[in-house]
Amino acid sequence: MSYQCLLLAAGLGTRLRPLTDALPKALVPVGGVPLLERQIKHLAAQGVRRFVVNVHHFAEQIEDFLQQHHNFGYDIVISDERTQLLDTGGALKKALPLLDAAAPVLIHNIDIVADIDLAAFYNYHLQHKAAATLMVGERKSSRYFLWDARQQLCGWCNGTTGEQKRCANTDETLTPLAFSGIHIVEPRVAKYLSAFPPKFSIVDAYLAIAAQEPILAYNVGTSPLLDIGKIETYRQYNAQMGYQYRR
Repeated sequence: MSYQCLLLAAGLGTRLRPLTDALPKALVPVGGVPLLERQIKHLAAQGVRRFVVNVHHFAEQIEDFLQQHHNFGYDIVISDERTQLLDTGGALKKALPLLDAAAPVLIHNIDIVADIDLAAFYNYHLQHKAAATLMVGERKSSRYFLWDARQQLCGWCNGTTGEQKRCANTDETLTPLAFSGIHIVEPRVAKYLSAFPPKFSIVDAYLAIAAQEPILAYNVGTSPLLDIGKIETYRQYNAQMGYQYRR
């Protein structure tokens, strides 16, 4: 089975400074290989054949890198956010016209390292026919999506500030699960996103959609999902592979 993927690579990479003072986050070396190359090859090995890569910070470097490597032999298109960083919601809205409108879209943060069976995730999404399926886990986080017993999205909360947002009226005790930065959406979400401005949070979009039709959780439990977009975890991950972080 082949997939299409929106690879989110436009971020400023502030948590990886000073590495991102002169490089986009997508080109920071991980185990001696630029992160973008690593993720493209990893996802392609699991069936992704078409990529849309959004760019903003040092966008030209990413474009040049892909051109120099002939897109690694894959169908790769740039979604240009040079004039304004759009956040995940806005990035998806802008990128959807560049993708096949007849097939689901895998969305993957560039800095998430996950040894996850994408085929199982994709098949789960297809089987349940939700507007979107979010990969979530049982890990500590400052923010959580809230799910009912049917694994349907009912809200969001910030564990630090106590802020909560609900999209369903229920007396049921909801389960907080941390979002992984990996999700699948159906092309039909475009009709919901059209009401949003160019820049917006995917959290607000998913809560709005979940009030109209199901958005589901795909719970990977305590399976390792590593965010290497932070300097501490970046150093740890490189050390595990025998590479030394250098400032």
